[in-house]
Amino acid sequence: MSWKFFQQNAPQIAKIAFDNFNRKISYLAILKKDGSPRLHPVTPFIGHGMLFIFTEPTSPKIGDLRRDGRYALHCSVGGGGPLVEVLISGQAREITNSDQRSQAENIASSPAVLASYVLFEFMVDRVLVVEYDSGGKQIIRRWKSK
Repeated sequence: MSWKFFQQNAPQIAKIAFDNFNRKISYLAILKKDGSPRLHPVTPFIGHGMLFIFTEPTSPKIGDLRRDGRYALHCSVGGGGPLVEVLISGQAREITNSDQRSQAENIASSPAVLASYVLFEFMVDRVLVVEYDSGGKQIIRRWKSK
């Protein structure tokens, strides 16, 4: 499902995910051709109902995602505030539509995004949020699209 669908159906969890992913270094796990995992640091952007990344045209993640779009995205943990982990998984799809690309470029509004970069949208199938209170107790929230 799209980020928009996720946000409409689980607004509290979506807010936590937005706060921990949008424009922040995150870790993208995908599958290499031989089926083994590959991990990439990425900077996701969220806006206009989409969760997306831009990637350099030489990145190995392009071939991996085109062949098998399954992914898991984990936020960086820490940063001085409450300890929160967020994991999103689903299916990625390449965006080649020029209108959607323009929207994504406007949302990103970053000089680091070049015209040659490849754009992927990440559909949201599952989300896991683990928050830790001051005593270390876990508060777990889950959302699933189906």
